[in-house]
Amino acid sequence: MRIEHMTSQFAALAIDCADPGLLTKFWCEVLGWAVIDSDETGFSIGSPDGSGPTIDLISVPERKTVKNRLHIDLRADGCTTDEELDRLLGLGALRVDVGQGPDVSWVVLADPEGNEFCLLSRTMQEVAA
Repeated sequence: MRIEHMTSQFAALAIDCADPGLLTKFWCEVLGWAVIDSDETGFSIGSPDGSGPTIDLISVPERKTVKNRLHIDLRADGCTTDEELDRLLGLGALRVDVGQGPDVSWVVLADPEGNEFCLLSRTMQEVAA
């Protein structure tokens, strides 16, 4: 098979933040990831096995002020969605209202700096079944 053109591959999601160290710790705990690189501007985190994209947490002087237009969706893996929700809240996530109705199947949360993300209702095991 001959490829007529090259495509891009998703490499990293960049998150601007006031405290990259705080968010690095939070997202590493949420995802079971580790710091793979750092410099004076922030941290890159990724899967310990080196697979998949990374998240770059980059220091900026301003704080978040409006709803994210791009966000991360998570699925519980190896536990129920309710158990994962409790774990995420214990790590410092907060429930937030971005206008979602009461009948949505996901939970909208925010990291310690207010960046929204969602916990989807179906677990990884339910999706794979």
